[in-house]
Amino acid sequence: MNENICKEKMALVEKLGVHLENREQLAPVAARILSYIILTGKKGTTFDDMVTILCASKSTISTHLNHLQDLKKIQYFTKTGDRKKYFVINKDTIIQHVDKMINDWKEVRELHLEIKNYKDHQNHQKIENKEEKFDLNFHNDYIKFIDGASASIEELRIKLRDNQFDI
Repeated sequence: MNENICKEKMALVEKLGVHLENREQLAPVAARILSYIILTGKKGTTFDDMVTILCASKSTISTHLNHLQDLKKIQYFTKTGDRKKYFVINKDTIIQHVDKMINDWKEVRELHLEIKNYKDHQNHQKIENKEEKFDLNFHNDYIKFIDGASASIEELRIKLRDNQFDI
């Protein structure tokens, strides 16, 4: 591999790894393994490659690979005539992440709608001074944003589900 590409990839493995540690509550090595697998793509990566490239012991890599497989975040395939396992990202993991985003945004949308309705009611029923009335523009714009983002992510989910991406 070209040395510059390798440095660039490993810097991104580290950056994505830190992100996944926090977001997915993964151990640092597990997050780096998952990052490396994501950035290696559909050709997959082997156990031996990860031991060498991630500079971790065989037992550490093995433990975290098993954990990531138990979590259904990764899967492996084999090649005819080759005894090695090639690890790749499990597409279902991406769909589950998208589903979580959709559900989280629905909750946030409902909360903002409830807050907006409360403020609107206060504006019409309780607050007489115009300067004290609530400005509802933020909530209107935020709800509009969530609706647009939700529609886009739902479209992505459909494409993932229908195998329109070769991850």
